[in-house]
Amino acid sequence: MKGSIMNRDRFLTNIRTKIGGLTASQPVEKPVWTVSPQKKVLKDYTPDQLVEVLEEQCQHIHTDFFRTSSNSLEKTLDEVLNHYGAKSVIYSNDERFVSYQLNPYFESSLSTGREIYRWNEKDKETSISFAEKADVGLTFSDMTLAESGTIVLFNKKGQGRSVSLLPRDYIAIVPKSTIVPRMTQATSYVQEMVDNGEDIASCINFITGPSNSADIEMKLVVGVHGPIRAAYIIVDDK
Repeated sequence: MKGSIMNRDRFLTNIRTKIGGLTASQPVEKPVWTVSPQKKVLKDYTPDQLVEVLEEQCQHIHTDFFRTSSNSLEKTLDEVLNHYGAKSVIYSNDERFVSYQLNPYFESSLSTGREIYRWNEKDKETSISFAEKADVGLTFSDMTLAESGTIVLFNKKGQGRSVSLLPRDYIAIVPKSTIVPRMTQATSYVQEMVDNGEDIASCINFITGPSNSADIEMKLVVGVHGPIRAAYIIVDDK
């Protein structure tokens, strides 16, 4: 549902008058930069080279890294879940779980005693409650930044941010085509959506490995504000 802004110009004009008679007769124009070095970083890297950059960065952000094919994704996911001792898993309501044929795996996991729950937008209270107690939160990555090892999630109805934030551990399935060089491409993509008048997610999450904090003595503390462990599973596209 789209909202509307009422009396915006009158409201802003009143504020400008109160703070000194400022006017908005001259619209602010975005400057044209003579150089844009940020666009050249990793610019000519192939998809395979970007995967290598991502893998190396994962070593620095305390994130487990796995590569697999679409045919072996179920097996790899099962191995990672077992490695994390996952007895309860919440996953986003994303059609890619269907296209990668993971739903049968989830159904079979129920018979092993593992609790599996799909995010339900119509019952947020139950979804959040399950996420709080879940061992693992599982999502697909919408965009992946190789340079920083960052998962980008455009949170929407089927993908509440609780899925990646509240569980003990977090696993991101990363289709190879989602990997881009760096933050530059992510912000450009969002700006393009804005310029085209497209609706964008109310919350965009940038997740770089597990939760990391540092105290006043610069001692690393993991898991205070989010998952304790994180894993990225790179998979060939369907």
